[in-house]
Amino acid sequence: MLSRRCIWVNGPVIVGAGPSGLAVGAGLKNQGVPFIILERADCIASLWQKRTYDRLKLHLPKQYCQLPYFPFPDDFPEYPTKHQFIKYLESYAKHFDINPNFNETVQSAKYDETFGLWRVKTISTGGPIPVEVEYICRWLAVATGENAEKVVPEFEGLEDFGGHVTHACDYKSGKSYFGERVLVVGCGNSGMEVSLDLCNHNANPSMVVRSSVHVLPREVFGTSTFEFAVSLMKWLPLWLVDKILIILAYLILGNIEKYGLKRPCLGPLELKNTAGKTPVLDIGALQKIKSGKIKIVPGIKKFSRGKVELVNGQTLDIDSVILATGYRSNVPSWLKENELFSNEGVPKNPFPNGWKSKGGLYAVGFTRRGLSGASLDAISVALDIAKTWKDETKQKKKSVAARHRRCISHF
Repeated sequence: MLSRRCIWVNGPVIVGAGPSGLAVGAGLKNQGVPFIILERADCIASLWQKRTYDRLKLHLPKQYCQLPYFPFPDDFPEYPTKHQFIKYLESYAKHFDINPNFNETVQSAKYDETFGLWRVKTISTGGPIPVEVEYICRWLAVATGENAEKVVPEFEGLEDFGGHVTHACDYKSGKSYFGERVLVVGCGNSGMEVSLDLCNHNANPSMVVRSSVHVLPREVFGTSTFEFAVSLMKWLPLWLVDKILIILAYLILGNIEKYGLKRPCLGPLELKNTAGKTPVLDIGALQKIKSGKIKIVPGIKKFSRGKVELVNGQTLDIDSVILATGYRSNVPSWLKENELFSNEGVPKNPFPNGWKSKGGLYAVGFTRRGLSGASLDAISVALDIAKTWKDETKQKKKSVAARHRRCISHF
């Protein structure tokens, strides 16, 4: 049974209560604009709270990860832990008095051309019975991000494997894998860190590397590699910065290709900008690879009972599989429009021009530039909405005052 409600929102509806949605909300609070945030989970930043492993830390220094108008506490380390970041986000929401509508899943969002309004339909499961709610609003901010849904590739024979198979979003710690032979599918930052964590808990990981990957040191010359690259880009072209990063990586990390980690033809920054593929910032996994404690293996051909056959003909006996195969946007499943977002659920226009479309539609957190990119988008979105909202509010007040004067005059 469903109860039904319809609610007019005198301001924007923001979908998603992660860092991007909270940042937009903070900007609107500063401008005095009312809003509603809809969140399908029962907490803010559910990706961080429920779908990350215990050892996770921010890969970039905290000054590049803080949200607008509210810095990290001074006593936080340069690379805050997962739990410190969650604590920061909770303090952020409390500071700006942001109270999302939890347990509310958006089913569809469609622009009504006739009235110039958005109709956002949700199912709310926070009460004793599900409630179908339709929000009517002038502006819609999509802040569900690039990592809303896990990507689970299909592999031949995986259903016959018989061992434990999980996605990295459900992985917490290597404690439960003690002594096991674990196949980690994926060699991005998550695959590297999960493999390292498994090693530290006396498991035996083999990491599948299907394509080329950039591995950079997390720090160079005592400063973060990211910060170093940002400084260089103020003076040098991107291709030259890429060359410098690759040379430094070779000098610091050595020739990683002999361990099965082939570098891409494009430089790390160019590859990030064009394909959204983030370079791996090494925090210890490479040393385990060099020592043989993390084995590098090629792509998967098929699974069988307790085994995996690789594309090179090699067969491995394994106990468990962890899929560090990434995430994707879920926007196409509920947003009914084709101007701003592509079929993959990311803005068609590249950064920094992908945050706004016609009809009061906005995107936040889809820049492929992490939390700093999301913060820039959030500031732009909040200021843009606030300007229009204030202009329209003034116009409405003038219209009401004019009608009031006419009524008095007529009387």
